[in-house]
Amino acid sequence: MPHRCPWYLGYFLLNPLRKLRQHPGRMLEPHVKPGFRVLEPGPGMGYFTLELARLVGPTGKVHVVDIEPRMLAALARRARSAGLETRIDMRLGREDGLGVGDLEGEIDFVLAFAMVHELGNVAGFFSEAAAVMRSGARLLLAEPQGHVSEASFALECAAAEAAGLVVVDRPSIWQSRAAVLAKA
Repeated sequence: MPHRCPWYLGYFLLNPLRKLRQHPGRMLEPHVKPGFRVLEPGPGMGYFTLELARLVGPTGKVHVVDIEPRMLAALARRARSAGLETRIDMRLGREDGLGVGDLEGEIDFVLAFAMVHELGNVAGFFSEAAAVMRSGARLLLAEPQGHVSEASFALECAAAEAAGLVVVDRPSIWQSRAAVLAKA
């Protein structure tokens, strides 16, 4: 099983100084519009989730899936505090998949930030993500340079392409290897 980020490190990932280099709004605004339905696997304690909920607005929805209940509990507290809890659908994931089959063809945007390298079945993840994406939907894949080599990132992109996603951009994200993929 690949290495997983321990739940308690989620607090460090919320550090406000992180916004100097990885500002959620600036990073996500080009991809997310009001009314969108978004899938965010591995949200941790919601560094990006709350901004996604703001961007989708009152008519959109952010579906988050995490296998760590303590991460979801912290995210739920943060969402309530921000008044965004009704825009976020929180799901406890499974070891063998996201469990989002009920969203087939409904997702406009997927954020896979620093989590694909933690999965045991990368090809399965991209197949499941592609199945829930609408035609033309985008997936932002970003992996930490310190954990994921360029060769490993290329293998992840190849798995995404095998699932029917096409690399359309290689954005610059601080300390990350990144690609935007689209569903044809």
